[in-house]
Amino acid sequence: MPASHGTAFAIGTFLNLAFVVIEATYGFIGNSMALLADAGHNLSDVAALAIAWGAAALARRLPSSRFTYGLRSSSILAALFNAVVLYIAVGAIALESIQRLMAPGPIAGVTVIVVASVGIVVNGLTTLLFASGRHSDLNLRGAFQHMIADTLVSVGVVAAGAIILLTGWHWIDPAASLAIVVVIVVGTWDLLRQSMGMALDAVPASIDPEAVRGYLGELPGVGAVHDLHIWPMSTTETALTCHLVMPSGHPGDAMLAALALELDHRFHIHHVTIQVETGDPAHPCELVPDHVV
Repeated sequence: MPASHGTAFAIGTFLNLAFVVIEATYGFIGNSMALLADAGHNLSDVAALAIAWGAAALARRLPSSRFTYGLRSSSILAALFNAVVLYIAVGAIALESIQRLMAPGPIAGVTVIVVASVGIVVNGLTTLLFASGRHSDLNLRGAFQHMIADTLVSVGVVAAGAIILLTGWHWIDPAASLAIVVVIVVGTWDLLRQSMGMALDAVPASIDPEAVRGYLGELPGVGAVHDLHIWPMSTTETALTCHLVMPSGHPGDAMLAALALELDHRFHIHHVTIQVETGDPAHPCELVPDHVV
């Protein structure tokens, strides 16, 4: 990760953390569930930025005799933890919002507008920090998209405060917080689903395992492919192991090196381990059936 991106993560994380404290404080002072809900949302942003930042740092840790892949997979656990905690938080926010919707209290509309407007500035500045690298780095792209969504949420909170000032409809505040909860739940569902799948070593959604199997099976000299496994080593790296049956024997290191490069180019599979077999019936591989692992 370039130093400039590390700086972007640092600035973005601390900017959003400071704003969470401000927004939550004025949410309590102004009796605004919309501000509190948005503060909870922005707290998830801090966690998401910290996860991306930490994952980039951990990816540079060298493997050890105990952690032979290094600590890359910690980013998967962090993403899963982030998603689960966020759902628990929005559940509490939704319950409180429903109670206030049934018995709305006075809301400091001006406070809501001012604080949410600060949120637009903070989220907007953070978005710009990740704009330049979003095309080349998945972590940066995720942060960029997340911050754009947060800017739009803050715009919605400003609109809710304006409506309260113009109409006196205090129920708009808990209604807006419920809308924010829906945005968070919908936006986090993909994170929860993908991180759960990654934690269970599922093939990444961006990779078609049958396409990989077909490609390997069509290689010159390959008679069969078995014991194919594709799994995420981290939120940004994928590994593959398989057995290639090649009756004519080992194809040589040059072919295997070229195959690894092609798998990276075609399918973005970065860590490849291939076992070559000749298919000798006197010594059959016990891992031939797909259901055997």
